[in-house]
Order: sequence, then C-alpha cells, then structure tokens
Amino acid sequence: MKLFLPKQHGAWAMLIIPFWLGVIASKFTWVHIPFFFGWLLLYLATYPMLLSFKKKKIPFYRKWTLVYIIPALLLLLFPLFVAPSIIYFGFAMVPFFIVNAYFSSKNRDRALLNDFSAIFVFGIAGLASSYLPGAEVKEEAVLVFAASVLFFTGSTFYVKTMIREKKNQQFKWISWTYHILVPLLWLLLGEPVAAVAFVASLVRAFVFYGKPLSIMKVGIYEIINAALFFVSMIFAIVQ
Repeated sequence: MKLFLPKQHGAWAMLIIPFWLGVIASKFTWVHIPFFFGWLLLYLATYPMLLSFKKKKIPFYRKWTLVYIIPALLLLLFPLFVAPSIIYFGFAMVPFFIVNAYFSSKNRDRALLNDFSAIFVFGIAGLASSYLPGAEVKEEAVLVFAASVLFFTGSTFYVKTMIREKKNQQFKWISWTYHILVPLLWLLLGEPVAAVAFVASLVRAFVFYGKPLSIMKVGIYEIINAALFFVSMIFAIVQ
C-alpha cells in the first residue's frame, strides 16, 4: 500500500527541528523516541484530516487519518505516562488546528495566517519535548520556541517572495525588513549566537531574490539553510 504523505516538503524541517532543539535544550530520555514518532504520525494524520474539511473524498481521507492517528495516540501514551501535564501542550495546539481547518475548508491553504498557525504548532512541540524530562519549561526551551517561530516565519516570507509573491514589491520589502530586524532583535536581547543563526537567512533573502530559481532549488537551499540554523541554535543553547 502506497503511503499517503503530505506534499508540503518544507513542513518536514518544521516537524524535526523544533522538537529536537527542545530535546537538546533539556535532557534526552528514551521516551523522546516514541514521543517523536508519535508526533510524526500525528502530523501525518492531520494532513488527510485537514483535507477532509474540503468536503471531497471524505472516506479516503478518513481512512488515512485513522491509519496514522491510531498508532500516533498509542505512542503518545509514553510521554503522557511519564509527564501527564504534557497534555496541556496538546490543548495549546487545538486553536491553531482550528485555524488550519478553517482555511482548508475555504481552500486557502496558502494563506499567511494558515502558515503562521502551523508554525506555532511546531514550535509548541519543541516546548513539549523540552518539558518532558523534568516537567518544566526552562529558559533554553523558550529560546528554542522563539527562534523556531521566527526562523520559519522568515522562511515563509522568503519562499513566497520567490514563488507566489515574486512580483509583489510590497511583500519583498516586508521580507527584507523582517530578515534585517530579527538578528538585530537577538543582539538586543543579548543572544549573539542566536543572531548568527539568522545570518544565512538574511543573506539568502537578499541574494536570491529575483533570481530565476526553480521550486526544487528554492527547496534545496531552504533545507541547507534550515540545517545551518539547527547547528547554530545548538551552540546558542549549550553556550
């Protein structure tokens, strides 16, 4: 049986990076393994679940939602047993999921607010993975959450300037201004290493803009940029 997988390839970085930065910001425990795979399967389940709000092919989407969500919930019992209060992070995700469901029902999946809602959900997962070992949210976890949300928001702005909004001059200036302000914000907050983590994003926002890059090349460069961000943030966390 061929797996039914999300088509938003950029979401994989959002799925992986905040979660494992959250682990690094706390302390790794074996429960993080079933927690991550449960989180992965839950993400895979939300894809057909959200598509079902379009009121098309509902039996097909319902089937794939169940295929993914049943093992997801079983795996997520592990972190829930270790730290029962971790369920509050799941509750915190619900309003953002409702926003995603609304935009899906209106066939406006590419709306900025829809993207931002998904980004916050992935950021909350980073808080949850950090919370798991000691049932507390440390300062490093807040750093991971803020950095993840800011990074992927910038990535959203940049990708839109390269594809859907490439002829929109106003959007270009929004993206450029954002990418300049974020590193400056980190410097003002006394986090120079976090500021460095956003330098590659700043450079590519200016250098690549207007270049005739294919969607595939834009995606490949974003994977490289995300990897640089991940490594830089590790140094920001452990310094």
